[in-house]
Amino acid sequence: MAVDTDNFFERVYAVARQIPYGKVTSYGAIAKALGAARSARMVGWAMNASHLKEDIPAHRVVNRKGMLTGKHHFDGTNLMQQLLESEGIKVKDSQIVDFEKHFWQPEVQQ
Repeated sequence: MAVDTDNFFERVYAVARQIPYGKVTSYGAIAKALGAARSARMVGWAMNASHLKEDIPAHRVVNRKGMLTGKHHFDGTNLMQQLLESEGIKVKDSQIVDFEKHFWQPEVQQ
C-alpha cells in the first residue's frame, strides 16, 4: 500500500503547529499521535521538508532522547539551538537539559 506522503506531511504539520512555545516533542510522539507509531522517520522527513513553511516550529521536534538530531537541516551553525534557547529551553552538547520538563505529548488524532 502506497503512503500519501503529502497528506501525512500535512497531518504532521497540523500536530507540530500545536507544540506550545517553550515545549518540545519527539518525532515518535507525533507519529504515535497520528496512529502511525512506526513512522517516526517519516515525521523527520516531514520536518526536514517544512523549512519553507514559516508557520511550522520544526525546531521544537527532537529525537526521543532530547537530542537535536535535525539541527543540520537549519540554516546557520546553531540556529535550532538558538531558537530553543530563545524560548527558555537550555541545550548542552546538542541535547535538551531537563528534557522531561519541556516535553509536550501530543493528543492522539481521531
